[in-house]
This record gives sequence, C-alpha cells and structure tokens, in this order.
Amino acid sequence: MATFISVPLKKSSEVDLVKPLSKFVTSAYPAGEEQSEYLRAVEELNKLRKSALGRPLDKHESSLEILLRYYDQLCSVEPKFPFPELCLTFTWKDAFDKGSLFGGSVKLALASLGYEKTCVLFNVGALASQIASEQNLDNDEGLKAAAKFYQLASGAFAHIKDTVLSALNREPTMDISPETVGTLSQIMLSQAQEVFVLKATADKMKDAIIAKLANQAADFYGDAFKQCQYKENLPKYFYFQEVLPVLAAKHCMMQATAELHQSALANQKKRFGEEIARLQHATELVKTVASRYDEYVNVKDLSDKISRALTAAKKDNDFIYHDRVPEVKDLEHIGKATLVKATAIQVPLSQKFTDLFEKMVPMEVQQSLSMASSRRAEMVNRLVGSLREATNLCNGVLASLNLPAALEDLSGDSVPQSILEKSRAVVQQGGLHSIEQLIKELPELLQRNREILDESLKMLDDEETTDNELRAKFSQRWNRTPSGDLYKPLRAEGGNFRSVLDKAVQADQVVRDRYNSHCEMIALLCKPENELCSAIPSANPAKTLQGSEVVNVLKAQLAQLDEIKRDREVLEGEIKSVTFDMTAKFLTALAQDGAINEEALSTTELDARYGTHTQRVKQNLRAQEDLLAQVQTSHQEFAALKQSNAEANDREETLKKLASAHDSYIEISSNLKEGTKFYNDLTEILLKFQNKCSDIVFARKTERDELLKELQQSIAREPSAPSFSVPAYQSNTSDPAAAGPTPAPRTVFPLQPQAKAPPPARPPPPSFTPQAASSNTTPSPAPASQAPPSLPASSNPPPMAPPTAPSQAQGPPYPTYQGYPGYYQMPMAYNPYAYGYNMPFVHYQGAGQAGYPGAPPAQQPYPYPQQPPQQQPFYPQQ
Repeated sequence: MATFISVPLKKSSEVDLVKPLSKFVTSAYPAGEEQSEYLRAVEELNKLRKSALGRPLDKHESSLEILLRYYDQLCSVEPKFPFPELCLTFTWKDAFDKGSLFGGSVKLALASLGYEKTCVLFNVGALASQIASEQNLDNDEGLKAAAKFYQLASGAFAHIKDTVLSALNREPTMDISPETVGTLSQIMLSQAQEVFVLKATADKMKDAIIAKLANQAADFYGDAFKQCQYKENLPKYFYFQEVLPVLAAKHCMMQATAELHQSALANQKKRFGEEIARLQHATELVKTVASRYDEYVNVKDLSDKISRALTAAKKDNDFIYHDRVPEVKDLEHIGKATLVKATAIQVPLSQKFTDLFEKMVPMEVQQSLSMASSRRAEMVNRLVGSLREATNLCNGVLASLNLPAALEDLSGDSVPQSILEKSRAVVQQGGLHSIEQLIKELPELLQRNREILDESLKMLDDEETTDNELRAKFSQRWNRTPSGDLYKPLRAEGGNFRSVLDKAVQADQVVRDRYNSHCEMIALLCKPENELCSAIPSANPAKTLQGSEVVNVLKAQLAQLDEIKRDREVLEGEIKSVTFDMTAKFLTALAQDGAINEEALSTTELDARYGTHTQRVKQNLRAQEDLLAQVQTSHQEFAALKQSNAEANDREETLKKLASAHDSYIEISSNLKEGTKFYNDLTEILLKFQNKCSDIVFARKTERDELLKELQQSIAREPSAPSFSVPAYQSNTSDPAAAGPTPAPRTVFPLQPQAKAPPPARPPPPSFTPQAASSNTTPSPAPASQAPPSLPASSNPPPMAPPTAPSQAQGPPYPTYQGYPGYYQMPMAYNPYAYGYNMPFVHYQGAGQAGYPGAPPAQQPYPYPQQPPQQQPFYPQQ
C-alpha cells in the first residue's frame, strides 16, 4: 500500500570560497594569531561545502547531518562577511528539469549567499524526504523516523516558500519558486500524516482515532493534488506528472481507510446500514484506484480487507438486522485529527554544530565599530587639535612680541639663547633639505593614488558599458541587476576618494606657500652661529633694563606659559591613549534588540571616557588665555622702558622672523610628514578599493558569460518560425519512394444512378447476382423482351453492376475481379492491359471526338472474337 514520494537533489557547481574570504580576512584583521585562526576557519568552511555538495550523498542521517552543518555555518557566517562586496557566484541546476540534447538543463548563477542558503535548504528537504522513504515502516522506530523526516522536509520547503523572493531579489528557477516548494511542503506533510495513520493502525488504536487521522490525510493529499493540478507552472515538469496519479490514489485510499474504520465505529453503535454504506463507498474508492492507478500503488490488501468487511456486514444485515442502508451523501462527516506540523527552521538545525568563526563579530557590529571608531577619532582630533591650535597661538603671540628673545638680547650684540636653540633644532631635523625632499615626493604619491582610483573606476565604466549594450540587445531577456544600480555604492566611495584627493591637493598648496614665505629665514637658521650672528643687526646695549622688575615679571610669566605647554603635551598623550572598545556593548544590543543604535551607544560611551579630558582641555586653554593677556600687558611696560631706535627695531624684527621661521618649520615639517603618511595610507585603501572593483567586475563577467550561454541555449531551442497549419495531403505523407506508386482512384456510385441516354447499338449486359457468382453456374441471359432481336444469344458483353447490388461509397481500387458485386468496369484509357479479358475494344479518341463512354463507329461491328461465356471465380474484396 505504501508508495511514498521523494524529491531529487539540486546539483551545484564547484565554488572556491578560500580566495575571496581569505582576502577579506587579511584586509580586515591585522596579522597575528586571530587572523591565522580565521584563515584556518575559511579552509574548513570550503572543505565542508565540498563534503555537503561536491559528492553524491547517501540516503542516511549522516549525510543529512553534513548538509545541516553546512546550512548552519552559512547562517552563522552570513552576517560576518560582506558577501555582496565579495561577489561570490553560486551556480545551481534545476532539480526537476533534465534538460535536452542541445539546450542542457536549466541553471541559475547568482552572487548571493541567500541563494546558496535557499538551495542548500532545498537539498535538506529533498534528502530528508529520500531518507524517510527508505525507512522500514513495519516497526515503530521506522515509523517515527519517517514522520520526523517528512515533517523536516515540509518545514524546509515551507521556509523556502516564505523567504526565497526576498533572498534572491529576482525570479528564481521553477524548482525553488514559491508555488513549487509550497506544493512539495504540502506533499511531505500529507505523507507524514499517512505515516501516523500507519502507526495508529499498527498500535491498534481506536477506530474513531484512525478514521479521523486518515480523513485528515485524505484532505492533505487532496490539497496537494489540487496545487499540482491547477498551477500552470507545475505540470510541465515530468516529475509532477508522475506525482499527480500517486496523490490522487493516496487521496482515495486514505478516504477509503477512514470509511473502513468509521464503519467499524458504526457497527459498534449498532448502525448497520451506515456500516454497509460506508463500506460500499470505500469499495468504490478502492475500485477507482485499482482501475486507474494500479501501476502506481498497490491497493489489493486494503481492497480485500474492505471486501471481507462488506460481505460480513451485508450477510448480518440481510439475515438479522434488516437495517436501511442510507445514501453516502446522508452520512455524517468524519472528523479530522492532525498530528503533524512542518518543522520550524531555526538555526542551528544540527545538534553537533560548532561555529568556525565564533570569535568573529558580525558585519553589523563591525560596521558599528567602524562608525564608533570614527566618532572617537573625531573627538580625539577635536581635543588634540584645540590643544595644538592653542600652542600655535601662544607661539605666534610670543613671536610677535619677540619673546623670550627680547629679554635675552639686552646686550644687543649677541645671538639670543632661544634663537640658538631654535637654530640647532632646525638643523637636527634636516633643515631645508628634508622639507624640500618631502615636498618633492608629494606629487608622485598623489599621482600614484590618482592612477589607482582612475583605473578602478575605469573597470566599472567598461563593465557597465558592456552590460548596457547587452541589455539594449536582449531587452527583457537580460534580466540581471543593472550594473549602474549595483555599482552605486562603489561609485559613491570612489567619489569620496576623489574629493579627499582634491582637498589634499589644496592642503599641499597651502603648505607649499607657507614654506615659500619662510624659506629665507629657515635657511638663515640653518647657518652656523657666527654667520647667524653677523646676519642679525646689532643695536645699542640696553643694560639699564637688566635686573628690572618688569623683566623678572615677564620671565616668570613665560615660565608659566612653558609649564602650560608641557601640561598640554601630557594631556594630549593621555587623550590618545584612552581605550575605547564597544564590541561587547554592540553584541549585547544586537542580541537583545536585533539592531544596534550605534550613535546613542557611542555618544554615551565617549562622554563617559573623555568627559574628564574635555574639562581639563578647557581649563588649560582658559589658563593660557589669561596668562597671554598678562604677558602682553607686561611687554607693553617693557617696551616703554626699552630705548628704541632704528637699529634696535631692525634687530627686533629680524629676531621675530627667526622665531616665526622656527615655528613654521616645525609645523611645515609635521604637515609634510602627515601628508606623506596620508598618501601612503590612502594608497593601501585605494588598492583594496581596486581589488574590490576587480572582484565584482570579474564576478559580473562570470555571471554575464553564464547568462549569455543560457540565452544562446534558449534561442537555439526556440522555433525559427511561427507555427502554421500543414496541408492535409502532407500531414500523413511518408517517403514517396518507400510508399510505392499512387493507387488508382476509387469510383463512387450513388445509390440510384441517374438515367442516361443509352448508347446506340450497345448490347445489354447479362444480369449477375452474388449468388450466381458464387454457385459456379453460368449467368442466365436477359429476357427476350429486354434484348434487341438482332443480338446473338452467345454474345459476351462486359459485366456491369447488378441493379440489386448494394451501393458503396467507395469501390475497391483497380484492378478487381469480375463476378463480385463490387466490381465496376475501369475506363480503358487507364488500363491498356485489359484486352483479351472480355473487355470491349474502344477506338482511339481523336480531336473533337466524344469521351468514353460513347457510341462505336457507325456500321462497324465489334471486331473482337466471340467466345463462349466462361465461369468467373469469386474473390473477396481486398
């Protein structure tokens, strides 16, 4: 009785997961133990895919376990890798379409991990159905296993039905379309319910329970049959054409089973007429199965069981109860009981699953961490930038006041100590040569980055142009995602890089202009002390200011400024060294809420980490502002006391320029080093961007080639011209050489021949009947009243159709035989070989001569020799 349906597996092409995943790991994680661990996990994932999809799978739970582990690993790894950017293309064939000689089977290639997950889950359901179909249903363990696997298969197909369209974002192949997998889910659920019917029967449960279970199974099979029958896409598959009769048979068998057990319940309730009616209905159902679907299912055991029960029930009712047998439509409906449910697909499906990338955080967390890191960098740069800006302001103010050089230059003829220290600092850092070398390298670094960016965008442009050309050529058949839509994020990223480079060029120009304005003084600072001293103008001594209270106040204030600068350097180091790790908080938020509010979490954590440092920065800046105001007031008093003249003013101006040149040198050198580091770092980023563009272009090229191949195959399978009606004379014509010559046309005689003028001087034919032809007797001559007196009795005219012979729509083909009622004389023009067989001679028809039949020439007897009548044998019509 048990004939169960299983689903074939989908087949996949080989895919190399190692290269793209390893490239991401090496680019996203620094070299070390963590990176090595992830690289080993990538190798294991690739091996797991080969085990699950790269070889034929046995119909055993161990094979299903491998598929479940691979599916769980895909679900685990999906949020941890940027698969849309990696452009891994997965190719799968249609499970049901076997292809053709020229076209091959239908397959689809997509750069989507969701497509891979969907196809793997389809194989999970297919293999589960195959394992369930192989179970031994004669024991309890086999029944339980079969029910479990059928419910798993139903759940897998139902999950695909709900998620396939969102996972693929395009039309799937027919085997994983929502209509197909929905039907398969219903079939698997029906078979699981049938297994419970078998188990209830084996456990000898109550008839009422078995009847309800069987009736529910019949409903399930009926729904599955309707889905197969009324959905236009399904019957074109040979697989579903084979499934349809099985579903119809199972529906009838489950309904018959329900009626059988319900009849037993009616017998227990003393409703003997109802018992017979239900058994009769069950008999009709199994007879339908036996007559229509005998080659698909075996219904003999169930039929025998129902027949025995019906015979016994009729016998008891006829002799004992005499209960009225109601109509089937008047019977109570049998109840229903559902014991099966599609297994919910919740990861992990495998009990032995271990995440290979357990320590790797999901991509959403990685993106949130990146954004949080950007916020932290922004805050650190803001705090450090305000500190450095304050330092530059302080140095600028002191340089404009010629401090502390003015306090050191009271003699007026020597180089101030602060200027000498600044000169030594410039020389130690390389002087003009180092700055010129850095300035010279910047354009080369800039050009290199521009070339990388231009080449990356050019690859996208070329591929998009090709895609647009093919889309214009194939129109709606070119049904993949347009390159313009797919490349929008990459183009936006490239635009950001372009903007960054343009801003960097402007910043480079500012640094170059500043260097040009201070180049002369920086060169002076690089000279030896004696040349520096001779280059600075000398002035009259101001020894009267030595030991002055104003000088002492200024020196104390300058010392306080130096102390503030040192505190600022310490504070800057502390700000840069603050640890800021949001991984745990982001993971917790993702687990609890399913999403990460990065901005709120990061802002709160930044305020907690950097709140104290922000207050200290504000205090430092406020203290410097107050102190600079005091320094300016004290310098005004100092300048009023100091004797001023032209030489002194020139000397002071030169010292100011030297101090400003030192500060500018330090800043320019720092800016150029930062610019060089920026360009080098940007080169690595652009190379990753170039690799990303190269990978996606290569994946698109592969997808394009696959789609072109499919289009070529579909075009080859299409008819070259529209359908047209074939003429009737060509529809059944075989090879003319093999068929032989065309047979002669058949003569058609009406039921009552129309009267024609008799030909002159033509003897009347003798009258033949079928009995005379078959009795070996000579036909009798016509009566004398009907024959002309001049005609001899022994004349032998050609035989004609007897008046009493039945009319035929079509006579036999020529030649035929005389004496048979269906014989009609053939015109002489068609059979020149008939002379000598009692056929009349017909003269050659000349131009203007009447056609046959016609009168013989006047005064000319028939010249053929007169022979006595001969017996004509009878032959049946061929």
